[in-house]
Amino acid sequence: MYTFQEQLERIKEGKGFIAALDQSGGSTPKALLGYGIAEDQYKDKAEMFQLIHNMRTRVISNKNFTQDKILGVILFERTMKGIIDGTSVPSYLLDKHIVPFLKVDKGLEDLKNGVKLMKPIPNLISRLTEAKNLGIFGTKMRSVIYEDNFSGISEIVKQQFAFGLDILGCDLIPILEPEVDIYAEDKAEIEAILKKNILLELDKLKGNQSVILKLTLPTVPDFYKDLVNHSKVIRVFALSGGYDIETANTLLAKNKGVIASFSRALLNNLKFEQSDDEFSLALDSAIDSIYKASIT
Repeated sequence: MYTFQEQLERIKEGKGFIAALDQSGGSTPKALLGYGIAEDQYKDKAEMFQLIHNMRTRVISNKNFTQDKILGVILFERTMKGIIDGTSVPSYLLDKHIVPFLKVDKGLEDLKNGVKLMKPIPNLISRLTEAKNLGIFGTKMRSVIYEDNFSGISEIVKQQFAFGLDILGCDLIPILEPEVDIYAEDKAEIEAILKKNILLELDKLKGNQSVILKLTLPTVPDFYKDLVNHSKVIRVFALSGGYDIETANTLLAKNKGVIASFSRALLNNLKFEQSDDEFSLALDSAIDSIYKASIT
């Protein structure tokens, strides 16, 4: 039995990184295209979701996808409810001593005040209860900052923490992801406002309430050091944000204590038409390079 406390310690102290396999319905066609499957190769959403599940199964069940370098995996809801080798996906991961997380957000609102807030998350508590019963350890939710707008950034952070408190109330650990667009003008200034607002919200947490932060790799190396060291932060993850794997790893290695939670950078060199040996080799190379950048 891989207990909640053991999972918490592994996420907090373990050497490795988080694999983000949580592309939702809107981003699935792009993910499949990157994998080498064009939209004209499936006839409907059911077939599309089966293809992405097959891709994720191929990754998760691969001999190189192990606890030695992978601490956790972020899952899409359909993947959480899926099966690998006759076992539910969360149980399959737990058997490998890899910690399962669930993406819970339902996409983004339109741009306002330089940001895209999360849409409302319907039936959140019932979904969290189901996730907990399936063995999920924590959750992830994403919103995006595009412009240097104090009001918008403040609103994004408050929304993330408000949902985070609901998640903590269901005995799950939230990953808060206020992403900064890597192409944003004044990116460094945005990050300064973002950090200030995050620190304000962290100081409001009570008792044993703690969160994980997932942030865009900062313009200034080690800029999030005070978040890494904050008593209410379990760990700081970095998203690749559209950087290629070499750039993402180079930037990550400049940020002590921050570990990767990459999606595109992890999967970019994996292709549908690869043989099993070719696929394993490409996955092993990506895992090894991200792992090394995460423990530098």
